[in-house]
Amino acid sequence: MQESVRASGAGGGVRTPSSAQEVAVLRGHLERVGYTADGVLARIGEDGQEGLLRNVTVPALHALGEARDELAAAIRLFCLGQDVPADQVSFLEPVADVFLAPGAAPGHVKAAVDLRPYGSPDDGASGWVVSDVMPSLDFVTAPTHPSYVLGVSPASSTLAQMVMRAPVGSALDLGTGCGVQSLHLARHAGHVVATDLNPRAVTLASWSAALSGAEIEFACGDLFAPVAGRRFDLIVSNPPFVLSPPSSEEDTLTYRETNFRGDGLLATILADAPRHLAPSGSIQLLTNWAIVDGQPWEERLAGFAQGTGLDFFAIERERLDVYSYIEMWLADAGLAGTAGWRPAYERWLRYFADLGIVGVGMGWICATAAGRATPHVRIESWPHAVQQPVGEVFARHRAAVDAALVPDDVLLASRPSLVDVREETMGQPGAADPEYLVLRQSRGLLRAMQVDTAFGAVLGALDGELSVGQVIAAVADLLDEDPADLRTRLLPPLRTALEEQYLRPEEG
Repeated sequence: MQESVRASGAGGGVRTPSSAQEVAVLRGHLERVGYTADGVLARIGEDGQEGLLRNVTVPALHALGEARDELAAAIRLFCLGQDVPADQVSFLEPVADVFLAPGAAPGHVKAAVDLRPYGSPDDGASGWVVSDVMPSLDFVTAPTHPSYVLGVSPASSTLAQMVMRAPVGSALDLGTGCGVQSLHLARHAGHVVATDLNPRAVTLASWSAALSGAEIEFACGDLFAPVAGRRFDLIVSNPPFVLSPPSSEEDTLTYRETNFRGDGLLATILADAPRHLAPSGSIQLLTNWAIVDGQPWEERLAGFAQGTGLDFFAIERERLDVYSYIEMWLADAGLAGTAGWRPAYERWLRYFADLGIVGVGMGWICATAAGRATPHVRIESWPHAVQQPVGEVFARHRAAVDAALVPDDVLLASRPSLVDVREETMGQPGAADPEYLVLRQSRGLLRAMQVDTAFGAVLGALDGELSVGQVIAAVADLLDEDPADLRTRLLPPLRTALEEQYLRPEEG
């Protein structure tokens, strides 16, 4: 039987925007009262903002004090989950059927959905994101509905920062959720299509796009089905990657889970991607994969790319043991502290044992239709600090691989340049010479490479003016080494330096 992502419940009665005028009026009111990313931050301060990132409302409440103006009321309503007097948010009356519900007290209202200002200093994507109300503010946990639409999360922010931002003709936001990725894609893609299996997600994402002034084409359906026969220059997705045991449709949290066994969804997406990528197009994923007992994880992950014809670049950013992983996602589902927690825990453990799963890797994948006869595969673990956004690393990866794979004579004639690198030396205090010389990237992944005197001298002299062959010859003369021997020794690490982007290939 063909596996597919489970369908969620109905759209929950939420309607799409009825007219451009309705959206324009609401946007105008939000701007008038200052309910913008900058306006909210100025009002609740850094402490209030950091508290909300922890799902804690107290710092923001302290910042607001007794204020009852429209901005304070909007913050209380949508950010802090409080009931407010209806007359304090009267500007929401025209869209009350979407955004408001009766409060606990007469004359009061509560948020029916979450309407949150959004701003990205990295690329200028800004506006508002509409999602479902957070069910776990201030450590009060509640069961999550299967059709729940998650708002902006650390995962979605990470995906936005890893996506390549070079201009493209077309982009697909696969599994759009609240639509935040589409807001970023609209900044550099000529046409953006956003899809989701959950009808409620498509509806709420359409509000996010409309309020933020982003032109997005929306479609509802399973994985690539809504875009059958179409190809894109860029596909991005934070798919429902949680490796949970299969459950009934009414118990499945669509935003995070599927009925695929283990990480079968990832394998399916990668297998289908080539049919939806334009030449030179890429798919970028923030996802999880299983660590299976007795099989090297790199080998297993590479197997997902086998037969796709795509270059494959994967970086494991974190790994959890099965216990930590299960506890995290049971808490996310609102089961912590409930009678269902322990039975669910045991069910997950049995499921992982049946599949041989001993851990779960979390990280970044970029697969590109590079058109190579033999696709290039690079899989690595890099749990260290990086400088965001890292989209530039993925944007330059194909050119870096191209430069690293050329024949020796072409490499020797090339004129790459050392970029965004600082030199670090290590040794005993007071020693005349350092024991180690390390080159560390100052941007992107912040990799570090230990080099010896000759290799360090060659790298340091590559500035885009002299060729690799000329620099090696000059260093060989300086160190009184045989040029041919030095070429033989340094070409392999030079290829590594190119692939890992210490060196930038000459343009043109």
